[in-house]
Amino acid sequence: MELQDEIELRKNCSRKSEETKPLVPLQDEIERSEKSSQKSEETKPLVPDFILVCDKHESDVAKREEFLNKLKKKNFTIKTRDIKDKKLFYGVRAPSEIFQNYQCPLKNSDSGLQNHQTKKYVPITTRIRIVNFILQNPKISPEAPVGSEREQQQSSDASTIQPDSRAAASAAPVGSEREQQQSSDASTIQPAPVGSEREQQQSSDASTIQPDSRAAASAAPVGSERKQQQGSDASSTQPETLQKLIKAKVFEAAFPLHEQEGTIKNLKENWAQWRKILKQQPIKDIRSYFGEKVALYFAWLGWYTRMLFPAAVLGLLVFLYGIFHFDSSQVSKEICEANTTIMCPLCDQKCPFWQLSDTCTYAKVTHLFDNEGTILFAVLMALWATVFLELWKRKRAEVVSGWELYGWDEDEEELALQLINDPKYTLKLYQHSYIRSTILLLLVLLMITVLIGLAHAFVIYRVVATVLFTKSNFEFIREHASTVAVATGAVLHYITIIVMTKVNRRVALFLCELEKPRTFSERENIFTVKIFTFQFFTYFSSLIYIAFFLGRINGRPGNYVRVAGEWRLEECHPSGCITDLFIQMAIIMTLKQTLNNLEEYLIPWLRLRFRKLLANPKDKNEVDMEKGPEEQWLKNYQLNKVNVFSLFDEFLEMMIQYSFTTIFVAAFPLAPLMAFINNLFEIRLDAIKMVQLQRRIVPRKANDIGIWLQVLEAIGILAVIGNGLVIAITSDFIPRQVYKYTYSPCVLQNHTDINCLTGYINHSLSVFRVQDFEWQMKLPEKLPDFLRSEITECRYRDYRNSDDYNYSAQFWHVFAARLAFLILFEHVALCIKLIAAWYVPDVPQSVKNKHLQKKLENLTGVPGK
Repeated sequence: MELQDEIELRKNCSRKSEETKPLVPLQDEIERSEKSSQKSEETKPLVPDFILVCDKHESDVAKREEFLNKLKKKNFTIKTRDIKDKKLFYGVRAPSEIFQNYQCPLKNSDSGLQNHQTKKYVPITTRIRIVNFILQNPKISPEAPVGSEREQQQSSDASTIQPDSRAAASAAPVGSEREQQQSSDASTIQPAPVGSEREQQQSSDASTIQPDSRAAASAAPVGSERKQQQGSDASSTQPETLQKLIKAKVFEAAFPLHEQEGTIKNLKENWAQWRKILKQQPIKDIRSYFGEKVALYFAWLGWYTRMLFPAAVLGLLVFLYGIFHFDSSQVSKEICEANTTIMCPLCDQKCPFWQLSDTCTYAKVTHLFDNEGTILFAVLMALWATVFLELWKRKRAEVVSGWELYGWDEDEEELALQLINDPKYTLKLYQHSYIRSTILLLLVLLMITVLIGLAHAFVIYRVVATVLFTKSNFEFIREHASTVAVATGAVLHYITIIVMTKVNRRVALFLCELEKPRTFSERENIFTVKIFTFQFFTYFSSLIYIAFFLGRINGRPGNYVRVAGEWRLEECHPSGCITDLFIQMAIIMTLKQTLNNLEEYLIPWLRLRFRKLLANPKDKNEVDMEKGPEEQWLKNYQLNKVNVFSLFDEFLEMMIQYSFTTIFVAAFPLAPLMAFINNLFEIRLDAIKMVQLQRRIVPRKANDIGIWLQVLEAIGILAVIGNGLVIAITSDFIPRQVYKYTYSPCVLQNHTDINCLTGYINHSLSVFRVQDFEWQMKLPEKLPDFLRSEITECRYRDYRNSDDYNYSAQFWHVFAARLAFLILFEHVALCIKLIAAWYVPDVPQSVKNKHLQKKLENLTGVPGK
């Protein structure tokens, strides 16, 4: 039956060039339009597809009426409502032939139309998507008269529900015969099903963070200015798009309405509730109300959260293993008992010598994250990242196949919408400029250099802060000056992240404008890659320094590397730098997730409550108005705005979290657990925000998560490299193994009754003669109480000879072992990833067989069994 409906639909479409009436998918719809539509429309209230809002006294009346008149030329029905003598609300509803013309070209069986078996109506998400696209591109044939302002005003005043308008619309020709022929010929291009990803961005509220980007998106340049001019309207002036008008404050807002019954009720009861936090999401209802793009985001987020559970359990076990061996580590024991080991001062300005045993607690905490279980956990997380992506690809194939979007093509969708909106649409061609690409590459590198420079600024802060904290009057701060400097530096880093996020967004948008993408989808992909790159360096530059450079480029006593020739760089603790990395990651990740969730939920909730308090009626007329049919219009207007970055920000937030969860997980095994707990609340928080606190987001068509999948795959590769480097360089795992199997008593003295790491701390510390200190070093006049005589030697963390301070043979042995482990680890982990990717097919066989059967049916015309 489904195939027969498709064949009949194509027959109707093929007769378009011979008819002057608008295309319809079924004959009974024509009869209803001719016989009963007029009577039903007389009593049926207007259900607008979009609401436009403007300030009655401040907006540009001429431009506003010109824009509305363009919509009326397309047979749009517009109802005007004056609310509280301040705001003008326009309820905009598109004529039915627009959606009929949209259905006809969709010859692909994967049209993605909800309730595809009947094709008797257009889903509300499709209506909103198409109307939004037309509102962003209000092009009228140059022959169409504009009309005087007086005529426009009269038309606007009379634009309440007019029963004849819909009937007339159903019999009105789409355009001239030439336009009909062009549209009929263009239908053979097979444009794709229901909506494009660029439509949400084009129709989002113009009062977003970056309105210019959306305005540019709706008119993204493709070729030279000459090509743009040829592809534009025949009129001499560019048409005023809705985004330009919102930017110019001709309109304040444009949004579709939330429904009051039906799907929205089910979403409120079964999805946007905190008590449903452990329940499965109603993805089908999310898709039917918010569109495929939003549904795929929540499907991916739910799948990601589910897959985090085993990773969180494994990370917790590794952490518990460290706690279980908290007091039994041989390295920690030696540090705690080293009360005769005198360490060199940590700063130049009268910092005291100190005992190694003073850092006993620090050494025990380090063992929580730097133990044998960390290696296995890092390898398993590399495998987990691959399995997660491969299983998501299978899940995604099943989901979009059920939606009949498996073969959906975005370029065809764009062409279909463009031809419906403008039959004289000129195809925009691909172009590439090596000069422009070179300039963009240099600008991107310049921005990355700036972000890396900020990481250097944090290094300077920690150096200066350490000196200041060692002179503090508080004993705790003075004794833990280095740790306090790292912690405060992490907080300062997070504040910088907040500021740089806004800067990165503006720079990325500016670079997108220079790159001149062909379509909005291409623009979105370019913007995504740039903003993620900038955000990655913003978040991780400081972490990369702590993980791979801290304590390795600071020099040695007597020859320290100094900032501005005065302040020397930081040193690692004798038990390693991995605790510093853990502190930095824990603070940033905790602040990011906690404050982001509070910002996403509390601020919109408080804003909504504040608007409702201000909007309380104070006189009888306002009360009567609010009881009218437009009460829903005002309630939706009071909701928080949605913008072009609404869904984008959610994806970006999860990508950064995924980076924390995978890239440095060897230093922070609790990251998957924190991400899992956060995401349980994130899903419901986003649901409540979309359903109750924000205006309805414009649905977008999609059959995958887009460029974000490539971002996830890139993060998976970085995770293998990052964890390999953390284990090989940051952790003391390799030096301990080298000592254990080369220099330990178990090897040299053939002792089997002692721990093989006995003597490791003494072996890893070098000796320095105090008389060789630099001139900048100012030793304290009063020696610590534990010293019985004058100090002639002190110890520091490194592998150097005691006579000439050159690197010892042990240093090169450890260096070779680190390099060998890094190469072996990354090759093994990458091979495991490749094998897992091959072993788990991206698309289930059932989905492949289903679409193979459909192809056979389309070729033979015979329905399968």
